[in-house]
Amino acid sequence: MKTGIIIPCYNEEKRLNVKAFKNFVRKENEYHLCFVNDGSKDNTLKVLQEIQEVNPSKVSIIDMKKNGGKAAAVRAGSRFLYSFVEINYIGFIDADLSTDFEDFGDLLKTLKTNNELSFVFGSRAKNASEAIEKDKIRSLLSKVINILIVLIVGLSIEDTQCGAKVYRAELVPIVFAETFLSKWLFDVEMFIRMKRYFGKEKTIKIIFEQPLKKWIHMDDSKLGLKDSLEIPYRLLSIWLNYNILQDFSYANTNEVSEPAIEIFGLPMTSLAA
Repeated sequence: MKTGIIIPCYNEEKRLNVKAFKNFVRKENEYHLCFVNDGSKDNTLKVLQEIQEVNPSKVSIIDMKKNGGKAAAVRAGSRFLYSFVEINYIGFIDADLSTDFEDFGDLLKTLKTNNELSFVFGSRAKNASEAIEKDKIRSLLSKVINILIVLIVGLSIEDTQCGAKVYRAELVPIVFAETFLSKWLFDVEMFIRMKRYFGKEKTIKIIFEQPLKKWIHMDDSKLGLKDSLEIPYRLLSIWLNYNILQDFSYANTNEVSEPAIEIFGLPMTSLAA
């Protein structure tokens, strides 16, 4: 049983820790890295191909021709990895490794050792370690936003937006069948979709929020202050679509279009829309 790790990348040429990724590929045999180049305008694709050259059987690259946002990148990666019969677990981390491989491994261990769980996600808020470094303004905004998210999702979650999550592959058809309404708040939609499919009581039993040992905020984050201030509006839009407009006809309301993609590495066997 292997684990696929999705790494969404947008203009990450200078932020990617190439050495760390290369070392991971050389040392770890139970993982398959899936980089998703989300329409980058710099040389990100070239850097990713350099990492892939270390061992092409352990690394795939999905090259999205148009920037679709993290939601589209994670969805494309999840659906791609779902086509591999040997991959039983799928997760994603940020390209800057703000959550490192060690913490991701801890999340995976929790999922593997508890048969009741289907979805484990990192938390920068729950019992936060002193090694968690966050910008003070962003920290305050996060607390306000999280209150709104808890009200919308209806689940007691302290940090829905942490960029480190891992789930059993069987969740892919449930969570990633449809495109997401939001480019960046898709994590909220993931929880809503699980809740709608399994019901609140079962969802609480199959998800687990695990404190991270270490997480570092990077100053050149792709989500700016202006984007953060727009989040309440985006959350309201999500709430309206999932609670008022319950027809799941996303075609007319989608922020994210289906971008053209190209696969570098192992052949894609199933990524049908």
